[in-house]
Amino acid sequence: MENGQQDSRGSVKELWHFIVHLRWHYQLFILSGGFLLGGLFSDQLNLRWFIIQFLNVHMLLFGGATAYNSYWDKDKGPIGGLKHPPKMSRWMWMASLLLQMIGLLLALPMGSLFVSVYAVSMLFFWLYSTPLARWKGRPIKSLLAIGISTGFNSVLLGYLAAGHGTLSLPVLVAALGVSLILLSLYPISQIYQQREDSLRGDQTFAIQYGLTGVFTFFDYAYFVGLLIIATALIILNTYLGLLFFALGFTTGSVVRSKLRRLVARRDDYHQVMRIKYSTSLSFVVFLLVMLILKHIEISGISSLADLLLR
Repeated sequence: MENGQQDSRGSVKELWHFIVHLRWHYQLFILSGGFLLGGLFSDQLNLRWFIIQFLNVHMLLFGGATAYNSYWDKDKGPIGGLKHPPKMSRWMWMASLLLQMIGLLLALPMGSLFVSVYAVSMLFFWLYSTPLARWKGRPIKSLLAIGISTGFNSVLLGYLAAGHGTLSLPVLVAALGVSLILLSLYPISQIYQQREDSLRGDQTFAIQYGLTGVFTFFDYAYFVGLLIIATALIILNTYLGLLFFALGFTTGSVVRSKLRRLVARRDDYHQVMRIKYSTSLSFVVFLLVMLILKHIEISGISSLADLLLR
């Protein structure tokens, strides 16, 4: 009886460890801006399917891909959104793939284009993590994999989930800008992971180009990406684009000053997470408010919505 209880507790503990490795808080608070931006570009909003696919993309696709990556990384030190990653078991590898496949099935009602974009993200996540390809261990290939799967495609998925069946040029342009902003923050997490990445044989961007390279890359990728998104939004609405640029420029300037305090140690973890959460959340909250103002009738703010978004 006692052995059975211990086995049960062990199984529950392993299940919890798997859920922790999905890092849903990270997916929802840091990576959701692109999907919301896609919805903002849409002239229509099927709220039910938009919410379903929002959860699908961030909890099943991104969450499953994150757990899949964690299985192969086997980190003992802090990783993005998780300071003390618990040990993973073999079954979690299959479970992470199963979650993504369930997500692909949930994507089917959205049509072939949505499913294709979803499947492409799955492919790049696989290339990023698996030892058979291990793009994570190559600076340029890792940027390509993350830029497409988590940045560019998230905008397309948000736009298609809102109710569109075709893609427009402004949406594609905005997706490129999101990729650049997302990638500008990506090597920052590698700063405090250099020792473990090096022991695995991964030549990450931070290892290859050092702190100076990470800072320089942020400057170019972030502000060019910001300008691209703002330009695309100006096509949608002039005031909205200018407001987005003002918010992004202010946020980027603050982040830029904080980056110079990093010194490539594990102690940088908390500072890096504060930078990523504050930066991403500022965009997520802004886009969520604009999305609500544009698509949902709320008493007392319709005039503000008309002023900003009509």
